[in-house]
Amino acid sequence: MLHVVPAFSRIGEENAFAVLARAQALAAQGRDVINLGIGQPDMPTPAHVVEAGIKALRDGHHGYTPAVGIPPLREAVARDIHRRHGVEVSPDSVMIVPGGKVTMFMAILMFGEPGAEILYPDPGFPIYRSMIEFTGATPVPVPIREENGFAFSAAETLALITPKTRLLIVNSPANPTGGVTPKAEIDALVAGLAAHPDVAVLSDEIYGTMTYDGERHHSLLNYDGIRDRLIYLDGASKTYAMTGWRLGWSVWPKPLYEAARKLAVNAHSCVNASTQWAGIAALDGPQDCVAEMVAEFDRRRAIVVDGLNALPGVSCIAPKGAFYAFPNISETGWKAKALASTLLEEAGVAVIGGPDFGVHGEGYIRLSYANSAENIRRALERMGTFLSTRKPG
Repeated sequence: MLHVVPAFSRIGEENAFAVLARAQALAAQGRDVINLGIGQPDMPTPAHVVEAGIKALRDGHHGYTPAVGIPPLREAVARDIHRRHGVEVSPDSVMIVPGGKVTMFMAILMFGEPGAEILYPDPGFPIYRSMIEFTGATPVPVPIREENGFAFSAAETLALITPKTRLLIVNSPANPTGGVTPKAEIDALVAGLAAHPDVAVLSDEIYGTMTYDGERHHSLLNYDGIRDRLIYLDGASKTYAMTGWRLGWSVWPKPLYEAARKLAVNAHSCVNASTQWAGIAALDGPQDCVAEMVAEFDRRRAIVVDGLNALPGVSCIAPKGAFYAFPNISETGWKAKALASTLLEEAGVAVIGGPDFGVHGEGYIRLSYANSAENIRRALERMGTFLSTRKPG
């Protein structure tokens, strides 16, 4: 009998991929399935980025690169951060990784161990809790509440810090809620962290380019007081519709950078070379493609919010960022995961149940509006018919 170490029994997963697999299986049987479950832009990667990747292959970029990424891409990331956030970062603090999850994996491995506590947003990206539990640390959920517009509360977050706290994870704009935390709340969090100098911060800003209704994204990189313990997470997947390219980046404080480099060497060696050159084209090239994509998401957001609020027993506040809506379905009488599963099987609409994002997710489902306006309207019509005719149980 094989004896796998107990830590592996604690690994969770991202259920959006399980829902995607089931949706694809139903489609293979001839069912018409509309997928509002997966968080993946339906737009293609911009043509100039694709061409840069092809050119890199033709130019012979076929070998290993430095584990931390090629210097021109790290310099491009530093320029992008200065352009977007007005912050100077050294390219020597930038690490290129194969997707945003790798930065989460590294940071949580560095600080997670039995006896330690790690704070994470709940509802939030499920990999946070999965990796915390894998390390043996205690996951401490920070409630993300609808009444706060799905922004985190600085006071509530700070009150959860104990002498055992090693890492705080924050995410704005947020998955799964679309919440954007206002600057005043971030200011209060950073001010409060002054009393906890041994707590590191992982700021997941992967949706930082996607805000609406005049909201602005405020990066934690702007706060000098925590720069020596801040890990910044970003990447190309959402902003440039490059999910399959597997290209992310992070900025590390000097004391942690070498440890992150060693983890990269041990785990993945490097990001594939042509993808890195494509990343330079994305960051340094024209940004109108980003603005156009966000404008399209904004149009779809209006369709989703209006449509959800017209459904029986459903209410939905307008998300301020990312491309997700997190409607409250508690008045329908359905439990969230049962509703999500039955909608897929009987109505052909794939969504994700709120509990897949944490203990505070019951009573909600997540819809991604990274699908066409036509498909979104069809899905909402199906959901309306379903909720009007199908009772729980």
